[in-house]
Parts: sequence; C-alpha cells; structure tokens
Amino acid sequence: MEEQQAIKMIEALSNVNGASGFENEVTRTLRQYGEGLGGFSEDCMRNLYLRRKENRGGKPVVQINAHSDEVGFMVQAVQPNGMLRFIPLGGWVANNIPAHKVRVRNAEGNYIPGIVATKPPHFMTPAERNAPAEISSMAIDIGASSLEEAVQDFKVRIGEPIVPDVNFEYLPEKGLMYGKAFDCRLGCAASLQTLRGLRNEELAVDVVCDYSVQEEMGLRGAAVTANTIKPDLAIVFEGCPADDTFTEPFMIQTAIRRGPMLRHIDKKMITNPRFQRFALDLARREGIPVQEAVRTGGSTNGAPIHLSGRGVPVIVVGLPVRYIHTHYGIAAFSDFQNAVKLVCRLLKALTPDLIHSF
Repeated sequence: MEEQQAIKMIEALSNVNGASGFENEVTRTLRQYGEGLGGFSEDCMRNLYLRRKENRGGKPVVQINAHSDEVGFMVQAVQPNGMLRFIPLGGWVANNIPAHKVRVRNAEGNYIPGIVATKPPHFMTPAERNAPAEISSMAIDIGASSLEEAVQDFKVRIGEPIVPDVNFEYLPEKGLMYGKAFDCRLGCAASLQTLRGLRNEELAVDVVCDYSVQEEMGLRGAAVTANTIKPDLAIVFEGCPADDTFTEPFMIQTAIRRGPMLRHIDKKMITNPRFQRFALDLARREGIPVQEAVRTGGSTNGAPIHLSGRGVPVIVVGLPVRYIHTHYGIAAFSDFQNAVKLVCRLLKALTPDLIHSF
C-alpha cells in the first residue's frame, strides 16, 4: 500500500505542468499530498515552505530542499502562418527538442497541444540536412493556419509557458518509472515521503522543507529560501543525470537501481566533506546502497544554500534519472525508497553537537 501511495504521488507530481517561473500547479499538488504533515507558507517568489508538524523550536534547523520547476519553453512570438516561435527555459540540447508533443498554456490558462516542428526533410537543402539543430529554426505547430487564428481561436499569447506533453508510467515488475520532470519532482516526492516516515518521531532538530522555484534558470529560488529558513544544516534532494548508458564502465557513478548518489563536487559546490563522510558511513552501516560521484559540471541548489548566512554544511542526495532535460526520463523506484530511507536515518542521527562538528 505504501508503494502504491508513493507511486500515485510521484505520478501526480510528474504529470502536472510547472516550467520555471510557472510552478503553481506543482505547488497545489504538493499542498494536497503534504496535508497533515505540517504548516505550509509561500513567499513572493512562490517558493513553498513546509514546516514539520513536530517542530518545537529551540533546536538546530535542517533545511530539506527540492526544486519544483521543470525544464520547458516560453512562447516568444506568433508567426504570420500561426506557428509559434519559442525560447528554452532551462538547459535543453537542441537535438532533443523537435518532433515531440508539447503543452502550450494560452491566455485563458488552458494547455493546448502542439508539436515541435522543423522543416520537413523533403524540402531541405543538403546544407540544411547537415547543419546542427538550432532552436531558432524550430517552431511549435498548434494546428493554426494564421496569426489571427492562433490568437483569436487558440488564445495564444507571448510569454506563456510550454512543457513536454508526457504522461507518467510505472512498470511494477521492474520497479521502473517513466515520465517527465523527474528533475526534480522525484525530489519533491522524496521530501514529502521523508516527513511521512518521521511522523511522531522526536528529533533533536527542527525540519523545514522547501520547494524552490526557478532552479533550472540559475538556482534562483533557493537563494531566497535559504535566507528565509536560515538553516544550520541542509540536505538537497535532486533528480540527477544517470551516467550508466553512454559512459565507460569504470566511470559510471550514477546508475539507476544502485541507490542515491552523493556528489563530492560539482561546478558550483564542494560538498562539506565531514557531513558527506558521515552520511556515507551511516548508509553503509545501515545497509543502504549509495553511490559517490565526482562531477566537473552541473550544479544544484546546494550552491546558493551553502553560501547563505555564515555558511551551511550541505549534502546533495541525488536520485538517478536517465535522460533528464529531455521529454522522457527513466528512474528506479528502489532508488527513491533508498534516498528517503537515508535521509530519515540521517535526521534521526543528527544532534546539535554533531552538526557543530561539521
């Protein structure tokens, strides 16, 4: 039953629309599934906060972060023929964008279907066939034949968000999940599941979860949430790119089905080595599978959080996802479970003296 409930929550969070800057549907869904776990609030950026019901004050504060936005697009212009020009929101690779279905929000707040189109190969010159893909040469076809039809009938307007049109699927016999926005809706779900796992537990810390916006546009929301929460310690859940399909075997550090990944470094943060080692040692003592990674690129909300206040010890608990920043991701439910288990164990083990030692 617990697995079914968790899968249902992940499905709901994956399916909702929430491009960077337009996370309202995600926020509503988080409030729905987090009911009874604590008190919710929002700030002016629409970051969502969930303060654990059992918090009593006078204890060190642990921030549990996950970002609510997903990579998407924005309508830039409507062409005379009714096709939509668009820009990316987040780190897309141009080759992964065309020939996919998307949802375009219109002026009435409804999402309408569209197809990301490029010039048909029948009409391409040899030079066009061999040229690298560029977003500026793509357009979204919603079925309109003129600017007037697109604006008046379809109610399209510039500045509106666009997201992949993908529905979640679960293969229970393999424990595999397929869907969009696992970066970082899996992290959002893991945060809520962690609070469920700690219901009525007496901890030596107070826990504040935050679901920050606009991570994909430069880690923006977490800069605000960290300054609001003022944590003594932080744990970041992140849907991270799995490297087990196109990487030499000896370099695989983030495979699905091998547990959460804890990075030692990325482009914008060196993980606090004392907190990191404590988490890795605890995982091994508890028999929780974990992976370690050394990354030369990428970044997470750990970057702004660890630089907030007087400096905050942070670890990133990564949930491996194949093909993030595309329309489709593949993830293992067992990795989700083990990430939640690890963070629950960590929160139970933390004491003021231990936090001070980090």
